[in-house]
This record gives sequence, C-alpha cells and structure tokens, in this order.
Amino acid sequence: MRQLIIIILFLLQGSWLFAQQEKSLVHKGNELYQQKKYTEAEATYRKSVEKKKNTEGNFNLGDALYKQKKFGEAGEQFNQLGEASTNKAVAAKAYHNLGNSLLESKKLQESIDAYKKSLINNPKDDETRYNLAYAQEKLKQQQQQDKKNNKNQDKKNQDKNKKDQDKKNQDKKDQDKKNQDQNKKDQDKQNQDKKDQKDGQQPQPNKLSKEDAERMLDALNNDEKQTQDKLKNKKLKGTKVHVEKDW
Repeated sequence: MRQLIIIILFLLQGSWLFAQQEKSLVHKGNELYQQKKYTEAEATYRKSVEKKKNTEGNFNLGDALYKQKKFGEAGEQFNQLGEASTNKAVAAKAYHNLGNSLLESKKLQESIDAYKKSLINNPKDDETRYNLAYAQEKLKQQQQQDKKNNKNQDKKNQDKNKKDQDKKNQDKKDQDKKNQDQNKKDQDKQNQDKKDQKDGQQPQPNKLSKEDAERMLDALNNDEKQTQDKLKNKKLKGTKVHVEKDW
C-alpha cells in the first residue's frame, strides 16, 4: 500500500513538473512573441504542445504562424482549435482568427463561413461582425470584377473571331481572284494558240494555190496568143524598110 502511494505521488509530482514546464515554455514563447521574434516564439510554442495539446500553447502557436504570414498553417491551427474546443469563447476566437487567415489568403467565401461560425459561438462580437461585413463586400466586388472581366473576355474573343473570319474571307477572295486571273491567262493562251494554228493553215503570201497557178498560166497563154496574132498581122501588111540612097 505504501509503495502504491509513493508511485501515485511520484506520478503526480511528474505531472506537476511537466505542467510547470509547459507553462514555462508558453511564458517564454509569449515573451518572444512580444519582442516580435515570431520564428523563435513558434518553436517554443511547439515544444509546449509536444506531449499535451494545451489550448493556450496551440492558440499562441497559431498567432505566431499568422504573424509570419504563414496563413495556411495558421488557418489549420485555428480550425483544429475551433472544432475541438467545447468552450464557446475559445471556439469563437479560434474561428475569428481562422477567418482572418482565410481573408489574408483571399479565400473570401471560406473566411465568411469562418466568421459566421465565430458569431454562432459569440453573437455579440462586433469585431467579428465587422470583419464578416468587410469580407462580404470584398466578395461582392470580386464577383462584379469577375463578371466584368468575363464580359470583356467574351468581347475580346468575339473581336478575335471576327478578325479571323474577315482574314479568312479576304484570303479566300484573294485566292479566288488569283485563280480567276490564272484561268483567264490560261484561256487567253489557249485562244492565242488556236489563232496561231489557224493562221498557220492559211495560204502564205509567196505560196500560190492551184487555182491561182492555173489562172496565171491561162493568162500567160492568152498573152502569147495575142502576141503571135500581132506578129501575123504585121507580116501580112508588110514591113516598112528604110533604104539608104546611093549617091
């Protein structure tokens, strides 16, 4: 019995010592946090929660991560605290800080949801209500900007499509004209070739046809006959002869 009491006292003493160590680490972490040594504070808070997930150490660890702009890690820390805590005040603060981390990450809808959870646990928190309204306004502006950007993008796409279509039509028009010009050129060449072939079949100026040769031959025969007739007539009539006088 005595041994059991000794063991219990030893365990209680160990737990007390460990609790004191946790408090000491949290206290040291707080001092570093106040000195804006957030990296060192983070390391100290992590040591304080290694063996036991105490609320203060975990909460302050989330704050140290937030100060280092590690918004993703800070958000995870606060989300775990909010879900695990049975204390509404602690849950409200955890969700409030979760909302801030998400807002810094520009996750507007998620931050709105976190602020609403915070207000469920503490409806009288004016700071959370203000942050909620701010996040809602930012989301509204973002949606309006997205709508405007989408409209501008649609117009840009339409203009580009029209430009592409106009270019396509112009290219087709230019190609059609080019084809027409080529076809006309080919047709003119064919017509010229046919004309040249036709001209080549016509009689040349220095080449007589059979009919022309016959006509010329008949004409020569007629001329010869006429000449012979003239000579005959002269023979019949006689020829005047000039006789010189012999003195």
